[in-house]
Amino acid sequence: MAPQHNYNKFPLWQFLTQPVFDSTTKLILNPRRFWGRHNIRLLERCWAKECSSKGRYRS
Repeated sequence: MAPQHNYNKFPLWQFLTQPVFDSTTKLILNPRRFWGRHNIRLLERCWAKECSSKGRYRS
């Protein structure tokens, strides 16, 4: 059986290296809340990317 990638790993390094005294970003100490916010930002970045196959397939 082939190994499956788990893309839902907690971003521990990003959680530990949050800017503490930065007025532009809010410090999130709750790991579940941080993970949720991280997933939302990841989804927003994915939506903002241009698709390389855009315009190739027409229905």
